[in-house]
Amino acid sequence: MRGPTLLNTLSDQTGERGYAVGFQELVQYVMSKLPQNEVIKDALRKEMKLVPEVVIRELLANALIHQDFNIEGASPVVEIYADRVEISNPGLPIVPVERFIDGYQSRNERLADLMRRFGICEEKSSGIDRVIETAEMLQLPAPDFLSEYRRTVAIIYGARDFRAMDRTDRVRACYQHCVLQWVLRKKMTNQSLRKRFGLSERSGNTVSQIISAAVEQGLIKNDPGAPESRKYARYIPEWA
Repeated sequence: MRGPTLLNTLSDQTGERGYAVGFQELVQYVMSKLPQNEVIKDALRKEMKLVPEVVIRELLANALIHQDFNIEGASPVVEIYADRVEISNPGLPIVPVERFIDGYQSRNERLADLMRRFGICEEKSSGIDRVIETAEMLQLPAPDFLSEYRRTVAIIYGARDFRAMDRTDRVRACYQHCVLQWVLRKKMTNQSLRKRFGLSERSGNTVSQIISAAVEQGLIKNDPGAPESRKYARYIPEWA
C-alpha cells in the first residue's frame, strides 16, 4: 500500500505454491515489498527495512499454522503499509491475544509438527516470544495482536520515536515487556522498561507513569515477593 490505508493499493499478489516449497520464497517476496527507512546509527546513515525478516518469518508461519480451514472463502493475508505490516489468518484465536506470548495451543497440530520438521517454525510457542524480543531489541513499537471478525490479526510497526508513541502504544509495550520478563524467569522493573524504550535514568518518572497506567488497567501488578520500596519495585503479569 502507498500510505497508511487500503485506498492506494499498489499490487495484489496471490500465492499458489505449497508451504514446504514456497515458504522461503514467500518470506523473500514480502521482504522485497517492504519500504526502506533511513536511520542514523553510530553516526552513520543506514538503510533498513521497515520490519526485520525474523519477525516477518515468525508471523507468516504463525498465520499459516493457526488458520481455520473450516472457514471458506478466506485465507492468510499480508498487508504492507508505509508504517506497518498486518498479517492475518482466518479464525478467531484459540488462546486469548493477551496470552500469545506465554501461551500455546495449536489449531492444526499435525500441520504445525510438519512445519517444524521442515524448519519453517520453531518449537512450540517460541515464535511470538521471538517477535516481541526482536521488537524490544530494536526498540520498535510493541506489536499488536487483535481478534477481529472471524480473523486473527498481528500488526508489527516500523520504527517510531518514543515521543511519537501514544499512551496505548506505551502501555501495550509495558505489558508485553512484563510478560516477556516473566517467560524468561525475570521480573520487570522501572530500569528494565526504561532500557526497553531506550530511555535514560532521567525518564524514570515518565516510565513510572506508564507502569501505573498498566497497573490501573489490570494488566500487571506488583510482585508480592519484592521489597516494600518503590525504588526496588518489581512487576509481574496480573494473571501470574
